[in-house]
Amino acid sequence: MTIGTTSAGLGAPATDLGFLLHKNPARPQSLEVAGGTAHVFYPEATDERCTVAVLLEVDPIALVRSGRGRSGEGFTLGQYVNDRPYAASSLLAVAVGKLFRTAMLGRCDARPELAARSIELEIRVPALPCRGGAAMAERLFGPLGWSVDARPVPLDPSIPEWGDSRYVDLRLTGSVRLADALHHLYVLLPVLDDAKHYWVGSDEVDKLVRAGEGWLGTHPDRELISRRYLAHRKRLTDSALEALDRLVEADGTEAAADESDAEVGDDSVAASDAEKPVSLAVQRRTAVVELLREIGARKVADLGCGEGVLVAQLLKDSSFTEVVAADVSSRALTYAERRLHVDEMSDRKRERLRLFQSSVTYADARLTGLDAAVLMEVIEHVDPPRLPALAQAVFGAAQPGSVVVTTPNSEHNVRFETLPAGAFRHPDHRFEWTRSEFQEWAAGVCRTYGYEVSFRPVGPDDPEVGPPTQLALFRRVDASRRTDSDLKEAI
Repeated sequence: MTIGTTSAGLGAPATDLGFLLHKNPARPQSLEVAGGTAHVFYPEATDERCTVAVLLEVDPIALVRSGRGRSGEGFTLGQYVNDRPYAASSLLAVAVGKLFRTAMLGRCDARPELAARSIELEIRVPALPCRGGAAMAERLFGPLGWSVDARPVPLDPSIPEWGDSRYVDLRLTGSVRLADALHHLYVLLPVLDDAKHYWVGSDEVDKLVRAGEGWLGTHPDRELISRRYLAHRKRLTDSALEALDRLVEADGTEAAADESDAEVGDDSVAASDAEKPVSLAVQRRTAVVELLREIGARKVADLGCGEGVLVAQLLKDSSFTEVVAADVSSRALTYAERRLHVDEMSDRKRERLRLFQSSVTYADARLTGLDAAVLMEVIEHVDPPRLPALAQAVFGAAQPGSVVVTTPNSEHNVRFETLPAGAFRHPDHRFEWTRSEFQEWAAGVCRTYGYEVSFRPVGPDDPEVGPPTQLALFRRVDASRRTDSDLKEAI
C-alpha cells in the first residue's frame, strides 16, 4: 500500500508527510507483526512529492502455527497456500494500526497544524480482495469523501474470457485528515476482504467504535461494515451498532466549552469594565470551581469533560480528592490525556484522576458515590427528546449529592452584535433556554428525583436580559424530608 501527497496538497514541503506519520523518509523501518514482517520506506521523497509505502511480508506457515491461519477453506493445504502473502487484508490493517499508531491519534508535535486539517492524499492498494467488486469499494469509500478508482484485476490477462478475479486495484484520492484516512483503511480493508485472520471477540467491538468515531455512525452502510468487520457475529454487531447510535445521538454533545471551540460570546465578556477582560469561558469555570469548594465537594465528576480544561483546574486543588473525567468522545479523551499530561503526572495526582468514556444519557455505575457532578455547557447539545434520559442517568441513577449545571441564557443573545437574530451561539446547540424555561426544567427534575435547586448568574447580570450564562445548583434532599405528595408525584 502507498500513501502519497504533494507540496501543493500539503501546503508545505511534501516530505512533511514523514512528520505526520512519525517515520523518517531517510530511514526504512521494519516491525514484526502477527504472521510476518511489515516494512515502511519511501519510494520518493522530495519537497514537491512524497510517497510512503507499506510492504507486508506474510509467512502463511507461521500464521497456521500461531493459530491465526484460516482453516475453513475446504482443504488442509488451503491454510498454507492462499492469497495472504500477496493481497491486502486484515493482516495489512493490523500492520497499519501498529506502524502508524501515533498518526492515527492525530498527534504530531512537529507539525500540529497539518495533523489537524485535511490534506490532499493519494492512496493505492494494488491487490485488494473485494467481495462485491469495484462497486463495493465505491459504496464504502465514496461517502467518506474519497474519489474512488477501483479497477478489477483479471484472472489472467492473456485469457480475457476467464473474466475478472475477486481482487481490485484500488486508488483513492481526496482531501482528508491523515488520521481519518488511516482509520478508514484500518476498518475497511478487512471489511472489503470479508475474512479476518484472527479470532473476533468482544474487544473488536471497542476497536471498531474507536476507529469509526466521527464517520462510521453516519455511514449509509454502517450495518454492513459492522457485520463484516465483526465476522458476521450478530451479538457483536448489535453491540457495535448500539454503541454507534449513542455516539451519533451525542454527536459532540459533551464537548467542553473551551476557547478553542468557544460559542459566541465566550471571548468577549469582561468581568467588569474596570478590569482586564476575562472570557466568559474562564468566568464559567471559575464560578463552577468556587461553587464546588463552597459546598465542600471532595469527589467530583466533569460529565462531558471534552479536552479536560475544567478537569485540569480541579486537579490543581488538592481539596478535590477524586476527579472523574468522562466524555462520550474517545477522541476528546485522548486530547484530555495530552492536555493533562497524564503520562507525566506524579503518582499522587494520577491516583486522584479517573478518566473514562461515558454518555450522559445512559446510566453508568462508575458515576455513583460522588459528592458532585458538573454538566458545564452540556445539556444544550442534547436533543430535547433525550433530556429525560439525561435526567434519569444523572439524577436518578448516579444520584450525586449535588449537580452543577450551566447553560446559555438565550435572552442575553441580543447583546452579542455578531450573532444573527434567532441564531444559536454554537452550531451544535440543539436549543437555548430562556431563564424561565431553564427554571421550569430544573423544577421538574427536582420533583421527580428529590433535589432542590437554586440559581446564580455567570457573567454580567444585565438588568433587562439577565446574564450570558445561567447556573443551577441542585442538592439532593434526604428521603425523610420529602413529603408524601412529592413522593407520589415522583412515582
